[in-house]
Amino acid sequence: MIEEEGTVVSLSEGVAEVRTERRGGCSGCGAQSGCGTALMDRFLGRRVVTLRARNQADASVGDRVVVGVSESGLLCAAAAAYLVPILGLAIGGVLGQAVALWLGRPGPLGPAADSGSDLPALIGASLGFVLALFWLRRYSAQRARHPEQDPVVVRRLSGGASCQPVSSSGR
Repeated sequence: MIEEEGTVVSLSEGVAEVRTERRGGCSGCGAQSGCGTALMDRFLGRRVVTLRARNQADASVGDRVVVGVSESGLLCAAAAAYLVPILGLAIGGVLGQAVALWLGRPGPLGPAADSGSDLPALIGASLGFVLALFWLRRYSAQRARHPEQDPVVVRRLSGGASCQPVSSSGR
């Protein structure tokens, strides 16, 4: 399970809204002086991310908590979000070009390539990308119905910084 610390900012029906500060792994890496990710991290700074997590630790507003996400859930979500649109783009472009060659239109691999030969590949790539985005939308809706892969408040670290009035009944 991948864990991140954060602060509970609101609660509703067993779900906690947790604010975390995104941090990169660049502080422990020896290649950070020549790394594009480290450069972007320094340029953009730390960003605050708010996420919704199942409140299994019974945390209260203001509590510092640890939020966990399953590796498999994160891997599946990343593959769906990044890999599927790229595959749709590439496969659509190849199929567009193949259809153009099948119909007899010259392409960049053919002997008589002209300026319009990339248009079928461009149309196919665009269509493949749009279809992949529609698939991703349906996948996201189906995944939302399976809360077992949602982030979870694993444990409370400490009470929050919220000020509670001290009872003065004893004085």
